[in-house]
Amino acid sequence: MSENKKIEKIVGVKGMNDILPADAPLWELFENTVHTVLKSYGFQQIRTPIVEPTGLFARGLGAVTDIVEKEMYSFTDSMNGDELTLRPEATAGVVRSAIEHNLTYEGPKRLWYQGPMFRHEKPQRGRYRQFHQIGAEALGFTGPDIDAELIMMCQRLWDDLGLDNIKLELNSIGDAAERNAHRADLIAYFEQHADLLDAEAQRRLHSNPLRILDTKNPTMQAMVNAAPKLLDYLGAESLAHFEGVQKILRHNAIPFTINPRLVRGMDYYNRTVFEWVTDALGSQGTVCAGGRYDTLVEMFGGKATPSCGFAMGIERLLELMKASGEKFAANQCDVYIVHQGEAAQMQAFVVSERLRDAGLDVVLHCASLAGPGSFKSQMKRADASGAGYAIIIGDDEIANDTAIVKSLRAEDMENNQAAVPFDTVAEYLVDQIVGGDDEHDHSEHVHYHH
Repeated sequence: MSENKKIEKIVGVKGMNDILPADAPLWELFENTVHTVLKSYGFQQIRTPIVEPTGLFARGLGAVTDIVEKEMYSFTDSMNGDELTLRPEATAGVVRSAIEHNLTYEGPKRLWYQGPMFRHEKPQRGRYRQFHQIGAEALGFTGPDIDAELIMMCQRLWDDLGLDNIKLELNSIGDAAERNAHRADLIAYFEQHADLLDAEAQRRLHSNPLRILDTKNPTMQAMVNAAPKLLDYLGAESLAHFEGVQKILRHNAIPFTINPRLVRGMDYYNRTVFEWVTDALGSQGTVCAGGRYDTLVEMFGGKATPSCGFAMGIERLLELMKASGEKFAANQCDVYIVHQGEAAQMQAFVVSERLRDAGLDVVLHCASLAGPGSFKSQMKRADASGAGYAIIIGDDEIANDTAIVKSLRAEDMENNQAAVPFDTVAEYLVDQIVGGDDEHDHSEHVHYHH
């Protein structure tokens, strides 16, 4: 290769973003908070493959949905000719797995998942081609109580994250017979106003007219607002179920708005549907959505298993957390070890391992392109790490068999360090960091704060 030939850099795929170390603490804070809330409601984690058979989504989501028609990353397996798709959502895969492994054989299951999803759509703020979701699926529950529990679980999460700018919208889209009656009248209504329908609405008129209600076209709003409302077509059972959800939410002081135009993008939903929306990111956007899907398990070949669930977009919620104005910071470690000289380096390794045995997070200074670094430059690194303490080891410390433990965050900067024997430095620092509580689990202390 010619020395003058410039090597072209390879960059990531548009809309598929790197999560850099500076962003990781906020992700960890969000994920740990969600995991804690889900566990407190008895949900168990399930992990399904990123790749599923294409037919799973075509059957479950509906062949004429935007996702299946335009947004899926699908391909043919070059080894065996199988038609495969990167999952655009996770409910279909969770249900497939539940059927395949007889998960509900012994009774209903509360499940949750987390991971990347893929949709080929135009990247925009908080929406990407590879995006991440956390969701919950409650399989085998028939009543309105589980619908309400899922919604209340979301409310608890927003509270724990300090997000007060998310509002709940609620609707019922009834059962199949009710939707069919409404669908016929809806098509007839739209046909009477065909001159007002845009190209997308005309395309959906006979294949998926419910989605026309979800249009964002301002010239269609008045006409759509006057369209037949599905709530008016609900029978006694659907109405009782919907009222049951509302009754529990009211009793627990969960505010909501009934939005008769609220529909979901997937065909498998019925009865309760809900969205958590915010206008804090500009135009109103959905950060979490879900509802009931009582027939999906049967659609995939399983036994009747009424179910309900939701999914939340992690990127959009992180945008909300950033927009809240709170500062989210993370310490890289508890302790940064500074050393000078070969003997000090050897001792620094011994001390660092003892500290880790005690449950502390430790960064040991290592040489870089700039060299091993002076004490001054190493201390700058220690301060930048966010550590609460630096341990300093040099020739004098080796001679005295002690380490200098220096507080990097002390208010009294003149009395912020102590000489501590190497054998007891771990116990000393644990006492300083966790307040001497012998019952404290040092392995689970949290470094990020907000």
